[in-house]
Amino acid sequence: MNFLLRLLLVIAGLIFAVSLAVAMVILLLAWAVRALWFKLTGRSVSPFVMRMNPRAGFEQVFRRGSKESAQSPRRKLDDVTDVEPKP
Repeated sequence: MNFLLRLLLVIAGLIFAVSLAVAMVILLLAWAVRALWFKLTGRSVSPFVMRMNPRAGFEQVFRRGSKESAQSPRRKLDDVTDVEPKP
């Protein structure tokens, strides 16, 4: 049973690796066709670029947190009761 489980996991890993390789080949072919088209039409080939500002996520969460704290009033401490632990 242990051998079958290991064999199943190896097969699943191989299928996953092959699917990733196929996806990368498809992306590479799409990029090559795009570059060839730009060369044929005389336009300059621009790379695929993902612009990312690392501070943008922090600033968005920080702004959202300050808005929520300003909009929602804090709970009053009258609702809190002290609890004594049992020995």
